[in-house]
Amino acid sequence: MSVAFRRESDEEHLEPKFELPIPPGPNLVTARGLALIRGRVAEITGQLEKLSDENAIKVAKRDLRYWQTREITAELVPAPSGAAVQIGTVVTFLHNGKRRCLSIVGDDEADPAIGLVSYFAPLSRALMKAVPGEFLDFGGTADAIEVLQIAVIGEPA
Repeated sequence: MSVAFRRESDEEHLEPKFELPIPPGPNLVTARGLALIRGRVAEITGQLEKLSDENAIKVAKRDLRYWQTREITAELVPAPSGAAVQIGTVVTFLHNGKRRCLSIVGDDEADPAIGLVSYFAPLSRALMKAVPGEFLDFGGTADAIEVLQIAVIGEPA
């Protein structure tokens, strides 16, 4: 029999298991984001103690390594003043005439579906340091964004 048709085990044909990718750049977090990361570490640690399936344990340990790394590298940003767009602020703006509102947060806290956008996202980077009344270029369009209002996350607008 040819070596090409021989298989030692099923293991050699399984997809390789990779670590979860760490986003590039500094791990800037809000106080809420840091609490979420710490909560995730505690949750996975608790789940790991209850697992008996070898595969589930490997997955949980991989996830735990990711979240522990995120906790260790977390850089808590100072509380924003709300005078300019920063991490930890909610910004209301017009984008091509359409009113939008989003909160700028750290990577692990981001959830664009509910308006939490990473500080690293292109729209967030365009808005950073802007003040109310300022017009910004975005997506190759001049004055595509008009900043209307800025508030600190968790404070009334």
